[in-house]
Amino acid sequence: MTTKTVQLGGGTRAVVTGGLGFVGSHLVRTLARRGVKVTVLDIATGTAGGARPRPNVEHRAVDLRDPRSVRTALRPADVVFHLAGNASGTLSVDRPRFDFETNAEGTFNLCEALLNTPVKRLVYLSSAMVYGRPQATPIPESHALRPFLPYGASKLAGEHVAHSMHESFGLPTVIGRAFTIYGPGEDPRRAGGEVSQFVRWHLNGRAIPSVGDADRKTRDFSHIDDLVAGLLVIAERGTSGEVYNLGTGAETSLRELADVIGRVTGRPARLRSDDRVLDDSYRHVADIGKLRALGYRPSVPLAAGVAALVRALGSRPELPSMPTVFHRPTTAELSAA
Repeated sequence: MTTKTVQLGGGTRAVVTGGLGFVGSHLVRTLARRGVKVTVLDIATGTAGGARPRPNVEHRAVDLRDPRSVRTALRPADVVFHLAGNASGTLSVDRPRFDFETNAEGTFNLCEALLNTPVKRLVYLSSAMVYGRPQATPIPESHALRPFLPYGASKLAGEHVAHSMHESFGLPTVIGRAFTIYGPGEDPRRAGGEVSQFVRWHLNGRAIPSVGDADRKTRDFSHIDDLVAGLLVIAERGTSGEVYNLGTGAETSLRELADVIGRVTGRPARLRSDDRVLDDSYRHVADIGKLRALGYRPSVPLAAGVAALVRALGSRPELPSMPTVFHRPTTAELSAA
């Protein structure tokens, strides 16, 4: 099957689901600067791509869980970036049905609606949580897929939907698995990534609470600008039916992250680790060889990204309020409490 080439420039039409969210708003701004005509599909209300209206950016309200809503809101496009859905592992444990309906069924509804359109590329933003607990580091795209959170399972279900639509109907789909993203614009009430959370606690003069072993727990922290660049690369140059890791390939422990924050701000960061919960104290780092082969190079070193985030947040940013939850207490655990 021949892959249709895509150039995301002036005159190109793009649809971005979840375009009012953290990743979506950054992607929409980048596309708009390139002269791409963007239609944002989002259940939320607001201004697509930033605080002020942007030329060539239209917002249409849609609930991806409703097939009719998707069909009505969808507009012809050369490229569709599917970013909408639940992005919280904690919320997936609290509300697993909502998580599955949003991530898995929502992806099916979108793919089904695209089957009779001339779209050249569907880019599905998945998550590295589909790998589960790593068996190798760095993690290649061929790694076993054994998610342990409902969130990882629902994102993997979305991948299976997209891949089957490619195989059975020729829908030109590429999948990107994002590692740990950070940058300005994250909602502290929903964001669970360590960089934003650590910086917010530190800027408020607080000790930084962390879950897990601060030395054994390592992550691939990817700045939002690098993630957007990766999405554009796989949209323009990726091979239909393929999966690409979206990360940096750089490994950083939580303790090293705290040290970076201390150096950037000029005062030591105090880390308060809770090592009673070790569910995710593993090395979670991307093998980005496939993405590099397309010409991608990460451009934002961690220290530079943290410094930019510190400037964006100011001296007293809102504190994080998203807890880290891996499982609900069982009936036996509740009875013993």
